[in-house]
Amino acid sequence: MELIATVTFGDMIANYYTCDGNLEWVLVPAKMSEKIQLMERLKKDSLIQAKLVGDDYPKGFSTGHTMRNSKTTKMLNFIEQQVTEDKDGLKVDSIMEDYRGNQFIHHVQWNHEYPVLKTWTTFRNQTAQTQKLELLSSFSLSCLSPFSGGNEPGTLELVRYRSKWSSEGRRLVQPIEDLQLEPSWKPSGVGLEKFGQIGSMPVRGYFPYAAVTDKERQVSWAVRLAIPGSWQMEAYRLDEDLCLSGGLADRDYGDWLKEIEPGESFDTPPAYLTVAIGQESEASQRLTSIQRDTLKLDHASEVELAVQFNEFCTTWGKPTEHSVTETLNALKGKGIKYYVIDAGWYADPKFGWERSHGDWILNEEQFPNGLEPVLDKIRDAGMIPGIWFEIETVGRDSKASHLSEHLLKRDGIPMTCGDRRFWDMRDPWVQDYLFNRIISFLKEYNFGYLKIDYNENFGRGFDDSQLSMGEAGRQTLEASQSFIRRIKDELPDLVIENCSSGGHRLEPSMMALTDLSSFSDAHEAECIPIIAANLHHHLLPQQSLIWAVLRKKDTLKRLYYSMSATFLGRICLSGDVQLLDKEQWQVVSDALSYYEEVRDLLTKGLTEIIGKPQQTYRELTGYQVVLRKGAKKTLAVIHQFDTKEILLPKRIGEIQKSYGIVNQGIVLNENEDNYMISFPEQMMGCSILFNRH
Repeated sequence: MELIATVTFGDMIANYYTCDGNLEWVLVPAKMSEKIQLMERLKKDSLIQAKLVGDDYPKGFSTGHTMRNSKTTKMLNFIEQQVTEDKDGLKVDSIMEDYRGNQFIHHVQWNHEYPVLKTWTTFRNQTAQTQKLELLSSFSLSCLSPFSGGNEPGTLELVRYRSKWSSEGRRLVQPIEDLQLEPSWKPSGVGLEKFGQIGSMPVRGYFPYAAVTDKERQVSWAVRLAIPGSWQMEAYRLDEDLCLSGGLADRDYGDWLKEIEPGESFDTPPAYLTVAIGQESEASQRLTSIQRDTLKLDHASEVELAVQFNEFCTTWGKPTEHSVTETLNALKGKGIKYYVIDAGWYADPKFGWERSHGDWILNEEQFPNGLEPVLDKIRDAGMIPGIWFEIETVGRDSKASHLSEHLLKRDGIPMTCGDRRFWDMRDPWVQDYLFNRIISFLKEYNFGYLKIDYNENFGRGFDDSQLSMGEAGRQTLEASQSFIRRIKDELPDLVIENCSSGGHRLEPSMMALTDLSSFSDAHEAECIPIIAANLHHHLLPQQSLIWAVLRKKDTLKRLYYSMSATFLGRICLSGDVQLLDKEQWQVVSDALSYYEEVRDLLTKGLTEIIGKPQQTYRELTGYQVVLRKGAKKTLAVIHQFDTKEILLPKRIGEIQKSYGIVNQGIVLNENEDNYMISFPEQMMGCSILFNRH
């Protein structure tokens, strides 16, 4: 083992070691670099994990389960390292070769504004034969944790976030021993926890994120993949070292096989890494901070974090000229910036919005005078008109669903999932069709806002005579993202929302293409504040669009509860706005005014969540307090479920303003140490803005 380089990335340090010709790295907080205890633990767990067809599979009873440490990886040899520095930061390229002469380059890029490393791997075929990749990692970390001489029981935890429709971001914390990731009595059998997602909804099952926390030293390593399709992560242990790697789902897991011709190369999708002194929640928010680098801040409405109204929960997929006019009368003058006409504006009356999309022809029964006068009314009311499209799929009863030569197929038959089929987004005919039906439409009517939805998953893949299913899926999603870039190029002033049945596409590559994202489809659920808080670990609050569906039947208490949750992100109103009485509207108007005071904390700050995790999202217990801490202010968003009193330490600061306290009879007292908030009923929401000491 030989230390060949130490590179400082702000408050992080990476040590690079060679061992029998291979290259390994260890990432630690700069303040703790002197506490590394590697001893003899580095055993050639390469910073690149790869497998080429023809090379031996790994040992340890692991074939079919993992391809880590295959012969391809074991035979890599370090050649050189190139470090370049400019005004923005550093880039480190570590170049390795295999015994055939193929080149593998491990890239690390750091922007000095963010405590995050971007990593990816390049494979270059420098031989005279076609090379077939079946695994290539975007990242690989080893020696977790490097601050001990070996395995210390009860010290390390693996943190992940589960996700399903309308229950996004449930935190899962497990001691590594529960996952059988402690070493056996001798290093003969691999311990592995492999997880990921297969298909075109990257946040289905799990977010593409993992963290390892050393509880004894309070250090956390966290990683997030930027992949719009199938991905995997592997927590791996053969000996004293816990390792974590990931990237595209491999051949065993995601049917991915990539042929690289002589002279050609392939870059993996990027991963984002960080290490922090502190808990996992601090590391996750460090990762999230880099999303600011892609924000499009030339939209004035986005700088001010504009409020929107989306009529989906008003008409449930059947918007009409009358429904738009009626809601506009209620919304005018309320300070709402976007009015979004959601799904169903094109719908066939017989089949409904979910089965007839794809032709994109206006329903003349619902809009007998066309769209132009409706959009004029929206603009006259001082709002920016928006529209909904589901670009990549077609409803089973649309004419487009019968254009089988342009659709994805499995076993020669167009894939039908539920009521949807899928365009082959790689097809130039499809790209032209969508340009004419979508981009030209957006231009013709001068829309200022586009909601892009995606409501099915094509799974492992589909027929392709030239490509594996996994590679065909990767290229198809790459073409989908290229079409979104085309929209942005053609309409640079358009604000774009990322939605996929709510939160199924909340991963960095999709969020980098769009201005804001739907947090969930939990339209009216009482667990909205729980989900909204969960997502502070995965996207910026200023990009997180949170539903507040207002109903005529809602009590004032329920309205305060709903509106308080929206302070955890961006406000998206919907529901019976045209039916609310004066008193109900006052609750909403007060919330909009309060939002003006606190929204700057959504752009800069850190989040702390207080309260026990919920066992069930259907029957909430206890309470949740979310503290959003800025430089001079702290916002407390409070939801009480069945407790009578909540204590907040006075060190938070002095109360400047509140929402929903006095009006609901909530009692706010204080003593020398605490603020005491007492609730007269269950299921109440409120908020307090503090000036920080």
